[in-house]
Amino acid sequence: MADKLKQIKGGLFIVLEGIDGTGKSTQCQLLYKKLASLGYTVHLDKEPSDKKYGAIVRQSAETGRLSPEQELEYFHLDRKMHVKELIEPAKQAGEIVILDRYYFSTIAYQGQRGFDPEELLKVNESFAPSPDLLIILDLPVEISLKRIGSRGDTANEFEQGDALQYCRDTYLSFSDREYARVISSDQEIGLIHDQITQYVLAKMESAT
Repeated sequence: MADKLKQIKGGLFIVLEGIDGTGKSTQCQLLYKKLASLGYTVHLDKEPSDKKYGAIVRQSAETGRLSPEQELEYFHLDRKMHVKELIEPAKQAGEIVILDRYYFSTIAYQGQRGFDPEELLKVNESFAPSPDLLIILDLPVEISLKRIGSRGDTANEFEQGDALQYCRDTYLSFSDREYARVISSDQEIGLIHDQITQYVLAKMESAT
């Protein structure tokens, strides 16, 4: 008989944020493997997602951005699907959700396009639950741009220097929230993973 997977009362919702080049996707994968190895049911996803509305936004990063109003609408529709189909059911089942970007990115990137950040925050928090743990991977913009270049990529419209600096500042503006933790991503991948794991395990212990 297979061992029963562990559960967490109320579930655990973890979000990783940061500008491009901080290694969010890598750290999400490492955390997923770590928590799964400990016997938990773990869901790993990203925003925008690969579903209907998220796919449109992702494609626009390469083919030309949508109008600000269209882009924001698709982000919100995509997020509402995530909340309904993934986040809320997983939390109710005592499972773990790891999300690569969330409404903090919408506030950063759509705020950079001229929307009022406070209004964006108000709208999103009206339907999207706050994470139990927000990991902000912080990196100076000049290092971010070097990493983008070292991948052989050309910075797209989302990844220009001024836009990245605005987004970095926006992410850091959430650092005083009780559930937020800031980690420098200008260090070895293993060290970053260790710090994230420590924060996650501490949060899990406090939830028991």
